[in-house]
Amino acid sequence: MSEVVNKPHLMSGNEACAEGALAAGVRFFAGYPITPSSEIAEIMSRRLPQLGGVFIQMEDEIASLGAVIGASLTGLKTMDATSGPGFSLKMENLGLAIMLEAPCLIVNVQRVGPSTGMATFPAQGDVLMTRWGTHGDHPIIALAPSSVAECFHLTVKAVNLAERFRTPVILLSDALLASLREKVSLPTDVERVERKRAVAPPESYRPYAPDDTGVPPFVPYGAGYRWYASSSLHDEDGHEATSDTQVAHGLIQRLHGKIYDHLSEIVLAQEESMADAHIAILAYGSVARSARGAVRMAREKEIKAGLLRPITLWPFPADMVRRWADQVEAIIVPEMNTGQMVEKVREAGGGRTQVLSLPRWDGRLIPPEDILEKIEEVARG
Repeated sequence: MSEVVNKPHLMSGNEACAEGALAAGVRFFAGYPITPSSEIAEIMSRRLPQLGGVFIQMEDEIASLGAVIGASLTGLKTMDATSGPGFSLKMENLGLAIMLEAPCLIVNVQRVGPSTGMATFPAQGDVLMTRWGTHGDHPIIALAPSSVAECFHLTVKAVNLAERFRTPVILLSDALLASLREKVSLPTDVERVERKRAVAPPESYRPYAPDDTGVPPFVPYGAGYRWYASSSLHDEDGHEATSDTQVAHGLIQRLHGKIYDHLSEIVLAQEESMADAHIAILAYGSVARSARGAVRMAREKEIKAGLLRPITLWPFPADMVRRWADQVEAIIVPEMNTGQMVEKVREAGGGRTQVLSLPRWDGRLIPPEDILEKIEEVARG
């Protein structure tokens, strides 16, 4: 257990995210200003030089993630922060990071869209984009905090997962959490995961040869080894193999396997008041705050409701949904979008219970009263 500072800090979600990244060992940030994530960059521009790190404001979002990938290949823990339009522009380089197996953290502080949208209002409209936004068939890890404290702790977790599995990890915050201020007790130390380093001598090093977990041990650029960071499909030596279907099959299978074979290390979810629940609310991110209030209000009216909260959105915690689909009358899915995660819930539920969407997309948080009204509607039959 980490020691905890006795005196709580009053922090915003963006502040907590920046401090979490620094605590996890991030020492390189490249980014481009965009509301409502800009405060993260501002904090990193001040704090990184104090810790011997590097901050660079790049000329655009594409270049920002390119610089992050380059710094990651030198062995640094790296980070970028953006919002919807900037996240769109980073998609090509997100695919590059996946193919190069370059660990990095990308924070997406979601706002209402599409396009410029409403830059200061919260949304959850980038959920499916996070999973499928970049081209090709790829895995991704994405975490969604629902409090300022989680902005800190899940940022640490995201950096550790990136290092453990040599992959980019997305933290899906939103404009509400970005500016929300809460008391947070920060630990004086946190667990830090370092990517596994290769022990093979330079002449026998194979940069994409995996260990028994499916993750290739790493040697940073500048350490006396020569290896090719190939964006093309490649063999374990890094040689391009764009016409070798067996190599293509094996590489894409391994990229997926190193994530999906280790779901117990990656997937985080929370269940509250579910032991005797007849109705489940599945909510994530900021909306989980309202869902928790709605469950409490329903219980006061003697309606047995409970909360299912995916913390890891991708890979989706389907097992949690399957387990409860046979035991509840309905699963209600409130989201700040037109209904993105609800289809994944229906898929996992397999038709064993009704799954009801409760969307809102006008830039306002769904209040507990709206969720309670839906709970009462289900309870009435």
